[in-house]
Amino acid sequence: MGQLIDYLLQLSRITRAELHLQPVDLGVEAAQIAEEIRRREPLRDVCFTIQKQVQARADRRLILTVLQNLLDNAWKFTSGRDDASIEFGAAPSGDAAVCCYVRDNGAGFDPAYADKLFQPFQRLHTAREFPGAGTGLASVRQIVERHGGHVWAESAVGAGATFYFTLDEKESA
Repeated sequence: MGQLIDYLLQLSRITRAELHLQPVDLGVEAAQIAEEIRRREPLRDVCFTIQKQVQARADRRLILTVLQNLLDNAWKFTSGRDDASIEFGAAPSGDAAVCCYVRDNGAGFDPAYADKLFQPFQRLHTAREFPGAGTGLASVRQIVERHGGHVWAESAVGAGATFYFTLDEKESA
């Protein structure tokens, strides 16, 4: 119960924290997070592909939380694959200043339940299959929305997942 309360407090802090916008190279930050993840489990062989020079204007502390949660999830959900791969990059952004994605070839999920992904404590897999509290993607949504963007995911069961997020032109250009 204490852990759940801590997660709720963390979500609350995210929605109230003042934004300190600055230029951030999301590719550099993603590469550093990928190295940290590798150090935690050096025996796992995962192919990371990280696009460099993905520039955004964002609150560095909060956007690092977004990248950490998305890359940690990709790492977790590829744990059953010998040929695991995780990719970070920028996609065509439409009206947004930047559109980024994290793609993996892991467990994936049924797209019919995609609306549950970004809600606190909603899980599409059991905690036994993939541990976690179900708050990481809710945090991602809150942070991205604070930056004037939006987040969504595409997937199929057993075929991996791609998580996209945009940052608004006024906030991140």
